[in-house]
Amino acid sequence: MAKKKVVVGMSGGVDSSVAACLLAEQGYEVIGITMKTWDYDMAGLGKSSKKETGCCSLESINDARSVAVAKGFLHYTIDFRDDFGEAVIDYFKDEYLHGRTPNPCVMCNTKVKWDSLLQRAKLLGADYIATGHYARVKEIDGRYRLFKGKDTNKDQSYVLWGISQEALAHTIFPLSELTKPEVRDLARKFGLKVADKGESYEICFIPDNDYERFLKETIPTLESDVAGGKILDKDGRELGTHRGYPFYTIGQRKGLGITTPEPVYVTEIHYETNTIVVGKEEDLLHHTLIAHQVNWIAFRELGEPIRCEAKIRYKDKPEPCTVSLEQNGAVLVKFDQPKRAITPGQAVVFYKGDEVLGGGFIARVVR
Repeated sequence: MAKKKVVVGMSGGVDSSVAACLLAEQGYEVIGITMKTWDYDMAGLGKSSKKETGCCSLESINDARSVAVAKGFLHYTIDFRDDFGEAVIDYFKDEYLHGRTPNPCVMCNTKVKWDSLLQRAKLLGADYIATGHYARVKEIDGRYRLFKGKDTNKDQSYVLWGISQEALAHTIFPLSELTKPEVRDLARKFGLKVADKGESYEICFIPDNDYERFLKETIPTLESDVAGGKILDKDGRELGTHRGYPFYTIGQRKGLGITTPEPVYVTEIHYETNTIVVGKEEDLLHHTLIAHQVNWIAFRELGEPIRCEAKIRYKDKPEPCTVSLEQNGAVLVKFDQPKRAITPGQAVVFYKGDEVLGGGFIARVVR
């Protein structure tokens, strides 16, 4: 019987390298693909003298290729910059222009690492795609269900809620039952030079982690268009002016440029009027939000309201809530206890224990 063929998305890091090696060891025909998703021009850095870092650098591409050569499987570097530019970078800029704080990793996983990669995999005759994510997928009663990875410190299920049933049906997570220390031990066993390679935490296309610089340099008129807007308190009194609404996020305290008797935080952003509202810490606490663009994984659609837990950011703790259907597929999420700094543009992800029920993007807070 012919070996099953699997395309592995290889970033050059330890996780995806070990994932590829494990699949090769298990008898799959492995094809490694490194996705070239951005360059320094797309990041507004031009021909920077700074050494390239991250998943699209020449060093990372060579690291991925060296693993494939050492283990004897094919490796290709494929240009995904058009797909990534439209699905991730354009989305990222548009969200900030609409006063929201985006999560580009969700869009990258959904639209590029799965949709676009799966299309390429099919062209190569592959049965599956695989990545180095810490998550689990199981088929239960004919539906593909998503679960947290074994390593709770590395669990990445929060950014995977947008993956379709079609894509999950063709997905393998080789690291699902492993912890990060176990993965590094396996990398040493496989003789991989990336065994002790460090983690990358910044957004890949903003390697200097300076979002404001990125927005100003990739949207040339932005700074002059949005400068000088008003900072208001919750009663509408003007407290000062700001640099431009896209350069702030909900819950921000530092860098507001105003002096107040007690600490204040950004509580609302109104892009239509180029104003931001500030208030006390308790003004950041809310029970209820509306989410849209919802993707359900555990079931086809939401009927009756459900009880579950939900996270409103990657490092958040899942908290009990009730989720009910609104118009046009949106959902109303009401938490038992108030959540701090619910931020439009971020994802809300629904859990039942270790299972990811689904998720969506936060549209607004219900005040």
